[in-house]
Amino acid sequence: MPFSIVYNSLMELYYQQLGEGTPIIILHGLFGSSDNWSSIGKELATSYQVFLVDQRNHGKSPHHEQWDYDVMSEDLKNFIEQQALSSPIVLGHSMGGKTAMWFACKYPQLLSKLIVADMGARAYAPHHQTILEGLNAVAIDQLKSRKEADEQLGQYIPDFTTRAFLLKSLYRDNGQFAWRINLPVITNNILNIMEALPAAYTFSGETLFVRGGKSDYIQEEDVPTIKTHFPQATLTTIAEAGHWLHAEQPKAFLETITHFIK
Repeated sequence: MPFSIVYNSLMELYYQQLGEGTPIIILHGLFGSSDNWSSIGKELATSYQVFLVDQRNHGKSPHHEQWDYDVMSEDLKNFIEQQALSSPIVLGHSMGGKTAMWFACKYPQLLSKLIVADMGARAYAPHHQTILEGLNAVAIDQLKSRKEADEQLGQYIPDFTTRAFLLKSLYRDNGQFAWRINLPVITNNILNIMEALPAAYTFSGETLFVRGGKSDYIQEEDVPTIKTHFPQATLTTIAEAGHWLHAEQPKAFLETITHFIK
């Protein structure tokens, strides 16, 4: 039996559970965590049982040298089995969206509906190099304050909002600053997260793709590929949103996904 499967059977992902009813699992994107979805999760929890999950090497979930969509989809399968969930709805954003696609195609019997937020099925060119350079440039062992980390990161990333998002993964451990993300593994394996969904992978269940009108992650030329993998997929565009559509247009995002769920 491959080592990855043995390890995955022992992986216990960190999660937050909210509400009661039909289960919805939400997966965050690259460099993120379950906390990024707290507001949306609380809104959904008025009608559903919501699980906000930290994927491996992110948030409070375990770190491991294996990091690709195959093992993350196994993590999700094991999470569903550990929680004894029956036919959950799976929602993933960006990297989490690709994990959700991978999982749905491998284990179609384990979910009822799939929602993908601003992520296509195609391969993507590497585009996180500056962020990784900035994160690796932070002198984590010598940091005295979060302000100091922000100043160092600012030499690479001028946008305050982006820095604030990244610095959510910075925390103190016994007085010493540390990253919640597994920065070495993410840096060395970033190309794994740019991969396309395997050509033979399909999911015939109900599927919703939601894209930001100001984002270039899902373009018109991507639609035929999406329909090949997900023949029942529908695509909705939130006009005034970028890649972080759930944060930029939360009301429109919630209305879109709840209409699909119902």
